[in-house]
Amino acid sequence: MGSSVRISEADLERYYILSKQKKEIEQEMKQLKKDFNLYLDDSIGKNQKGEIACGNYKVQRQIRAAIGYNQELTVQKLEELNLNDFIIVEKLPDTDKLEAAIKIGLVEESAFTECKTNKTTTAIVVKEAT
Repeated sequence: MGSSVRISEADLERYYILSKQKKEIEQEMKQLKKDFNLYLDDSIGKNQKGEIACGNYKVQRQIRAAIGYNQELTVQKLEELNLNDFIIVEKLPDTDKLEAAIKIGLVEESAFTECKTNKTTTAIVVKEAT
């Protein structure tokens, strides 16, 4: 690889400290947001857009709504109403069955070599070595 990057104990310690602080900060922010929402619920109303100023700062609450459909019930209703053009039919490989068939020799693995993809991810975890 030929990388000239060096990792020191100080780097690991700094990462560890920052990671710990990040978790604490995220937890505190989560609690503050909860408090802000409770206050806005009481003063403006639940699920209401609003803004409250306090000193040099203000908190604004935006309300976002999203409509979703229960897939099974919606498809069932569309079929009942004979609205099949509103239904998307998706062809997907059953990879569990394919893997099982390869394992027991019903399907030749080499036939699907070009179809396979490998996904790799990295994760960094720094802990105290106590």
